[in-house]
Amino acid sequence: MPKHALVVGLGIAGMSAAIGLRQAGWTPVIVERAPQRRTGGYFVGLMAEGRRATVALGIADHLHTRNPPDGGKAWSLTRRGDREPGVGFLHQPGDPAAVVRGDIEAALWRGISGEATGEPVDVRFATTPVEIDDTGNDVRVLLEDAGTGAQYRESFDLVVGADGLRSRVRRMVFGPHEDYMTTWDAMICVFQLREQVPSFAAADSIISARAGRAVWVFGFADRPPTVLLTYRTDDTRRQLTGSTIQRLRTVFSGMDDPAVRHTLAALEQTPEFLFDSVHQVKMPRWSSGRVALSGDAAWCPNLYSGMGATAALRGGAELGRALLECPDDPDAALTVWESRLRPFIRKHQRSARLKQQMFVPSSRPVEAVRSVVLRLACTARERRLAKARARTSTGN
Repeated sequence: MPKHALVVGLGIAGMSAAIGLRQAGWTPVIVERAPQRRTGGYFVGLMAEGRRATVALGIADHLHTRNPPDGGKAWSLTRRGDREPGVGFLHQPGDPAAVVRGDIEAALWRGISGEATGEPVDVRFATTPVEIDDTGNDVRVLLEDAGTGAQYRESFDLVVGADGLRSRVRRMVFGPHEDYMTTWDAMICVFQLREQVPSFAAADSIISARAGRAVWVFGFADRPPTVLLTYRTDDTRRQLTGSTIQRLRTVFSGMDDPAVRHTLAALEQTPEFLFDSVHQVKMPRWSSGRVALSGDAAWCPNLYSGMGATAALRGGAELGRALLECPDDPDAALTVWESRLRPFIRKHQRSARLKQQMFVPSSRPVEAVRSVVLRLACTARERRLAKARARTSTGN
């Protein structure tokens, strides 16, 4: 008898889960509150675990990557606005694949559209769950069509909430956001630039980091950069009131360098940006009966970790693998799935605190130490590249 699953959310975690479910022989249905599929998005460095997950999900051949040669050049701007050779996100171990969020979602969309199998996944836009009732034998869900307001019930063998940091499914089944979202006293603003910072090459990455605030420009091989503005604050709620642009201009006042000037001016012209507080999601268990959470809804490692997309892809691939191994016992499959994933998630949630210091140092002394560490890393990287070029030139 066919098994049916409801996946809430059409992002990376949701589509990955749907593909994993289909690989395990399930019939997934995806509901998405937005009226249409989103495109574009911010910079993502897809790590090795994420790339392996794209292979497992069958979408690796559809994923367009945008890495400049050798990760491109990265420049660190001093307090005087001078540029020094720097270490960018793409220069870290593991050789991340440079993409924007929309590149991963486009590959996943092809994966659920039926190109390979001829069986597209049922996707319902402008649709949200209103009630979720786990009976023990199935999950009865009241769904609402945002366009018409019509409500209807359907029963599923499994529900997967992949609806982001402030998950509606998590709130309805597991409890208030405050029970699971840890506060990091920091803000982020991400958006796409129409053109590179003047006087820099098109694929350059640029970092201007000071105590408590930083600007990161992420360069690509074949498209304009994206930007991250981030800063620390002890009152995140207040940051979300009033004019975002004016608040950011106030926060970054005094940082008079090319990257700051260009990105703040571009922010006023961009049609879309994400401005939000920074959190991690920590839960004692990611499932309750026949309802499970995946991606940011379950374990958001946050942007500083650099592992959000990688974890979401791996979550979907591992879910399919566990259900395939336990075809007649969803409860056992969810236990296996979580036991495999949790050590990986825990590791990267913990390392995010250190990575936050690299993105936005907390004080002047940390800023100074960070500069020394990055200079040493930059020197070491240049030596490795020089040795690699020498071996290539000699044919060894």
